[in-house]
Amino acid sequence: MTRETGPTPIARGRGPRTVRADDIVAEVGRLMTGSTVADVYRARVLSDRTRRYELNLAKPPANVEILHTLLGIELKVGRRRLLCPDLATARFLQVFARIGVGVVAIPYDITQVSRAADELESAWHRALLLAEHASAGRSDRLRARVRRALAAQLREAVVAAGAGSKRPAFLQSTRQRVPGGSARG
Repeated sequence: MTRETGPTPIARGRGPRTVRADDIVAEVGRLMTGSTVADVYRARVLSDRTRRYELNLAKPPANVEILHTLLGIELKVGRRRLLCPDLATARFLQVFARIGVGVVAIPYDITQVSRAADELESAWHRALLLAEHASAGRSDRLRARVRRALAAQLREAVVAAGAGSKRPAFLQSTRQRVPGGSARG
């Protein structure tokens, strides 16, 4: 009778089969069922009214950071700077810029942006920690390949989920009276 002692059953050491980056990414995906960036994006963001934001990324940038300037809060993606209305929006967009998503949906309700940003950041950092744990003791080259493959897998899932409509849908009804002749009150 054997017991597993760790969260990952991937063999460490030289055996007949070498561990590939795709194997580690698949293991991270299995461990994070229901709590990946794409899952949080679908459940928290796309389930409500959204607006589309275009980051216009040619490729995943090497450096993404939030800057506090005299003009406000900016998200620096590579060499480009994007002006953000608040810190929550910058944090929200930072997650998607790191994985290389060019077009993303943002919650229209500004009170939901901060909560979604918290959950997305947690999911992203948890995925990175699990990937680092599963590739501990491996070469730096393999670890970099794992991070790139993880970002590519998340990018494909977010792009497949979609970015919503360009403008949020509004109710166009301007009726002041309900059928039957009485006024709404």
